[in-house]
Amino acid sequence: MASGRMASPQSSSRQSSSLSSSPMSTRAQSLQVDSVQRWMEDLRHMTEVECMCVLQAKPIGVEEDSQQGELIVGSGVSAGDHVARNNLQTLLRRALVVSTELGKMFQRLGKGRWQRVHSTAVRANCHVRSLVHEYSAARNTPPEMQKYEKSLLEKCMELTNITERCLHTDDEFFLKSMREAIHEILTDVSDSFSNMIDMALANEIRVLIKQIESSDSLHTIGSAISNLLSLTQDGPQLCSIIAKEGAVVALFKICRQDRFRDLYAHALRTVASICCVEEGINQLEKVDGILCLADILTDDSSVEAARAEAAAVVAQITSPHHTSTQHLASFLESMHDIVTALIKLCETASCGEVFLLASAALANITFFDSMACEILLQLNAIHILLQACKDRQRVDTPYSKDQVVTILANLSVLEQCASEVLQEQGIERLLLLLGEKPSSSSPSEGAACERVQQKAAVTLARLSRDPDVAQTAIQLKAVPRLIELCRSPTERNNSDSVLVACLAALRRLAAGCPGSIEAADHQQLIKPRLVDSFLLCSNMEESFV
Repeated sequence: MASGRMASPQSSSRQSSSLSSSPMSTRAQSLQVDSVQRWMEDLRHMTEVECMCVLQAKPIGVEEDSQQGELIVGSGVSAGDHVARNNLQTLLRRALVVSTELGKMFQRLGKGRWQRVHSTAVRANCHVRSLVHEYSAARNTPPEMQKYEKSLLEKCMELTNITERCLHTDDEFFLKSMREAIHEILTDVSDSFSNMIDMALANEIRVLIKQIESSDSLHTIGSAISNLLSLTQDGPQLCSIIAKEGAVVALFKICRQDRFRDLYAHALRTVASICCVEEGINQLEKVDGILCLADILTDDSSVEAARAEAAAVVAQITSPHHTSTQHLASFLESMHDIVTALIKLCETASCGEVFLLASAALANITFFDSMACEILLQLNAIHILLQACKDRQRVDTPYSKDQVVTILANLSVLEQCASEVLQEQGIERLLLLLGEKPSSSSPSEGAACERVQQKAAVTLARLSRDPDVAQTAIQLKAVPRLIELCRSPTERNNSDSVLVACLAALRRLAAGCPGSIEAADHQQLIKPRLVDSFLLCSNMEESFV
């Protein structure tokens, strides 16, 4: 990253996730639907404990007329193209039920509610046995997974037995020792269950990848890709499994065959989702995926959707949030072609999403190599980006403006940028961006507006090294707007980063044109140390009149 450059923009990927304390909680994110609908669906997987005990947790078997390999859980799954998806989603749902029960056990164990601890252990035991038997009946379970299943079932039974013993005593010393033993067993059960589910998911993912690699049917391959894409939305843990099973390799094989052109966009969107984890990026590098992306981006015969999704992959793999940057060395070899194709895509984008993906990729690229900024200046990027800002069909959200102003901020490090910004009336655009406000109460939109304001101020400060830029900014009344942002917390959405950037821009303008700032403002905002002015403004509850 070149010195003096800004903090990274938020990645524009269309999926995000975070790990929580529960091993399966990340997989629940795509299952968030209407509460009543969710309750009705979950009823299929909830079973009366007494009935399950009587039936000894025997599974509902595979229906005779079902296709070979279908996983039948509860009331079964639909046939045809939805089988694999239902298998995976049902597996995730059942895993979520078990994970929830185990989480309850940890809570109730800590409170010493022994009756509830035991009943929850019985329920968890039944659900685990049901899931294991049903999956084993529907699939040829791999030997390594069978070991986990056997161990898991034994531990679940041990957990049920030991919690039952705690119901028949009031001996505090005994219960204390049992609490520690139960906690240890419960931890083992949770870990074993999580590992078993990972193996089952990997097994199902291998089925999907095999469909992609061995089928000639566009419909079959497309359905398998859809199922993989759906799984990537369940969090980075699952993305790692998908990457390790070779999905990125299989998807790039599709993107290198002309007969599958109609699937390029779909495959690349899935690649972008998988590459939110390092394993995905490593797989991409091993198959020269960057070269394939460059080919698609620079191919005039590629449809816009495919080029947009290729841009999404570029945005993902160049995100400064990734700790590993080894893959960027090979990226430099194709950077000129990729940057050229991306700025062209910004210029010709037919809608806001296409522009967002292309500009996000460019924004990330400008962070890690100054050569990219020089290439963009040669390609008339400032004109293209500022013209796009006037087109609501392309730049229609704060997220798109965030990418544009990020690129401008990084370009403004170069001295030749100032004259081009002036020529394109870019100072007027920066002042408009300083007034960016959210149109809704969405926290993400509010954060995007703050980034736009901050980066607009940073860009203005950098460009104001040029006397002509500073003079133009003052004539356009940049100083009153910057002062307003400093003095009014509501104008800057209570953002400290916007405040610091505006104070820096004011001081830059004051250095070049001291007479542009009134004495009172100079005394409070310019003369003190930056930290003192910051503390003064950050403690204001409302702007001065």
